[in-house]
Amino acid sequence: MELRHLRYFVAVAEELNFTKAALRMHTVQPSLSQQIKDLEDEVGVQLFIRSKRKVELTKAGEVFFKEALIILEHTEKAISLARQTAKVEQEQLNIGFVPAAEMKVFPYIMPNIRAHFPELTIDFQSLTDDAQLQALKKGEIDIAFTRYGANTNELVSIQIFQEPLTLIIPKNSPDAQQERISIKSFEHHNFVMCNEEASPELYRIIDGFFKKSKLNINVVQYSTNILLNVNLVGMEIGWSLVPQYVIPLLGDKIVVKKTVEPLPMIGLYVSYRKDHVNKAIDLILDVLKKQFHLNFSF
Repeated sequence: MELRHLRYFVAVAEELNFTKAALRMHTVQPSLSQQIKDLEDEVGVQLFIRSKRKVELTKAGEVFFKEALIILEHTEKAISLARQTAKVEQEQLNIGFVPAAEMKVFPYIMPNIRAHFPELTIDFQSLTDDAQLQALKKGEIDIAFTRYGANTNELVSIQIFQEPLTLIIPKNSPDAQQERISIKSFEHHNFVMCNEEASPELYRIIDGFFKKSKLNINVVQYSTNILLNVNLVGMEIGWSLVPQYVIPLLGDKIVVKKTVEPLPMIGLYVSYRKDHVNKAIDLILDVLKKQFHLNFSF
């Protein structure tokens, strides 16, 4: 038995006329009569009394009619709720991000999202890498931009790009006049470094670089965000290693210095759930693929 059989039955029961019921259901009378016969065969009882003058429900038909109305009502409600839920999910996009994405990624994806999904509501959530990935697993955000990836049974992570770390120092520092600075001189200066809890991947990369280079660095201040790094350097509290995207944010009291030895790189990743059905995510991935010349399928 299919829902169409119930809909045909209800139409005939309400009209008590096969011709009118056929017109209402946009079908022809012979086809409708056959559908009702098939239904009666499946139910195993006669639902209508047919005569040349009129059509009537049998006692069994009256009971079936009441239950059929309830079934169709619940079905329509279920369909409506499912569509509403899908609509809400489609019109809401929750994006987790670290500051680098604001500068390097959002200027490319946001105009495309606005052009293709003008009614889409977007909620931006500035979270640490781990908090984003946990929120992504729980369905609290739809897409994440983090400093490291996490390919799992549930998630897909793709590296968007890598950028080098950059040395920034106070403009009034005597070393500001040097063309290049050796990392060996880092030991003679105070440093401002990101907090491990706030920026775990940046901390891991910088701390690992110092240890690998066998440098004994005097960290005088740990910062909870990258702008604090910048401000503290501007106040001549110390030097700092920051991702390259920060350079446009520097004031006139800070200079960027090249180093004799190469500095480490740090990546930016996009992550999403494998079972996602949001078309806006597909658009974001397509824009990233084209803009950053990435080779992946989704």
